[in-house]
Amino acid sequence: MNIYKKDLDYTQPIIICILLLIMVSSVYSQQNRDMQYFRYPDKRGINVFEAPKTTDIQFDELKVRIGGSNTLQFQALTNDDVGPDLDPNFNLATSNLDLDVQVYDGMRLHLRTYLSSRHHSEAWVKGGYLQIDKLTFLGEDFMAGTMENLTIKVGHMEINYGDAHFRRSDNGQAIFNPFVGNYIMDSFTTEIGGELYYQNQGGFLGMVGLSNGKLNQSTVSPAVDTRPAIMGKIGYDSGYDPFMRGRLTVSTYSASQAASIYLYSGDRAGGRYYNVADATDFSGRFSPDFTISGMAPGGPAGGSMTALMINPFVKFLGLEFFGMYENVRGKNETEEDNRTFNQYGAELLYRFGVGADDNLYLGGRYNLVTGDRANNDEIEISRINLGGGWFLTRNVLTKIEYVTQSYDGFTGDLEGAGFNGFMMEAVISF
Repeated sequence: MNIYKKDLDYTQPIIICILLLIMVSSVYSQQNRDMQYFRYPDKRGINVFEAPKTTDIQFDELKVRIGGSNTLQFQALTNDDVGPDLDPNFNLATSNLDLDVQVYDGMRLHLRTYLSSRHHSEAWVKGGYLQIDKLTFLGEDFMAGTMENLTIKVGHMEINYGDAHFRRSDNGQAIFNPFVGNYIMDSFTTEIGGELYYQNQGGFLGMVGLSNGKLNQSTVSPAVDTRPAIMGKIGYDSGYDPFMRGRLTVSTYSASQAASIYLYSGDRAGGRYYNVADATDFSGRFSPDFTISGMAPGGPAGGSMTALMINPFVKFLGLEFFGMYENVRGKNETEEDNRTFNQYGAELLYRFGVGADDNLYLGGRYNLVTGDRANNDEIEISRINLGGGWFLTRNVLTKIEYVTQSYDGFTGDLEGAGFNGFMMEAVISF
């Protein structure tokens, strides 16, 4: 799917922005680049989900943090009966540029730009947000007690549906993902909206959010009206004890009417396994396809979808488990009844060492998707990943894995598809 091709060319603004920030950095020293209420982009950010509601960073003055990430894979995969013949070789290197600005006490700006990606040859802005954890800009003690538990995020941003997106590879940023690929049904999209978080010291967390339901933004009246999408999350997290931790969340995303629904096809960077199966830029992934296209003005209502994800996370000493159950129901304008998809995921890792010394890990992931396609195929896609990683430093990670994926129940395009082989990946994130 070729989207975002009509966007403006961001190359010149990005270059200008970089030059300006280099000048700013000469005034504001970056020797201490720590931000308030911030997830670190290196090893310290692993197993961090929502940005922490506690901080020991004091605000002195506006602070700019320039960061980034670079990732490269060596791929040795083989297709089964569908897809081109493949040779062992390197994939395209992918890179991100991150700008984080401590604008004011308890107020932080984040902006991410994809400098290179599989799906786009040009640099362009993924999105960004303003995060507010204090209202001191309205007064030093304004609602101070209330804001001890609340966080406000607004922007054109990655929405917080489920916990799997906190562990996924985001183009060049792949240090949080213990494996090379993301999940088969990769829930990720960027929409304009806002989210309100509640986190208390007892471990309870909740989130409600609202977005305009659109990936591509336009003021032109659409052929199909798009209603706002609603997001929610509730859960419990026992905390960041290095020896024992438990977390359980339930998340939902609901789009009651939309011309296009991109929750499972909103990643414009592209897939991690190149030229497998269908050999598109998003090869190896699967979308339920509740997307509406070619709708004429005055035509029938657009598609709808409701998704639910449950994520348990348990860590005991070096042993780590992350799970997923996902149920998705939706239909497009040509269908009378909803179609249903279920996704199951389970990751089991062992990290050798404790805390800062757990630089080596081994593990496996099982991922299964079942459901009904629009052509009435009852399909099943399964994937197994086995591998591990080594942190050379807290900013540098190398991974190796064996992956095998099979497609069952397909007729036509993916009938007989499947792939297997080895992947190596190197990640630098700072």
